[in-house]
Amino acid sequence: MKYGARNRIKATVKSVTKGDIMSMVKLEVTAPHEMSSVLTTESVEELRLSPGDQIELVVKAIHVLPVAE
Repeated sequence: MKYGARNRIKATVKSVTKGDIMSMVKLEVTAPHEMSSVLTTESVEELRLSPGDQIELVVKAIHVLPVAE
């Protein structure tokens, strides 16, 4: 997959809180900072995100996009 964002950060999924339409995914990044991403529940399920998963974050503008490896 190609995309224009250049800021890529390795992260670990800390928790997933699912709603009917949107879900909150809490992410742990190195140094030890924490970030969050709000995305559709459909996307969370499609990416099969679970606490402890190692993922990569793509940061562009105000969006943090989880990318399952």
